[in-house]
Amino acid sequence: VQLVQSEAELRNPGTSVKISCKAFGYNFIGYYIEWVRQIPGQGLEWMGRHDPEDGAADYVREFGDRVLFTRDTSTSTAYMELFNLRTDDTAVYYCARAGWGDWGQGTQVTVSS
Repeated sequence: VQLVQSEAELRNPGTSVKISCKAFGYNFIGYYIEWVRQIPGQGLEWMGRHDPEDGAADYVREFGDRVLFTRDTSTSTAYMELFNLRTDDTAVYYCARAGWGDWGQGTQVTVSS
């Protein structure tokens, strides 16, 4: 099992970023994908999860409507898009296969003007 994420991103405040997470080695639609981030100097922050089979998603309330989880079942790829970026969104973002301890390698997102 492997989850491969997209490369690091640098964004200006107010813009958006979309991170991909491509799954290998298991039935992609059989397991929820979770998204977690780690802000420098802080612990892990769970952002939510989505069901690749039907696209249903649960989002952490703190993100409001700034985050969107999508997926492409034809390529076994999950996506997390974060809108209206702020400097305090600078973090390493991870996807994970829920409940199985399989994590992507992380994607550094830096928000700076």
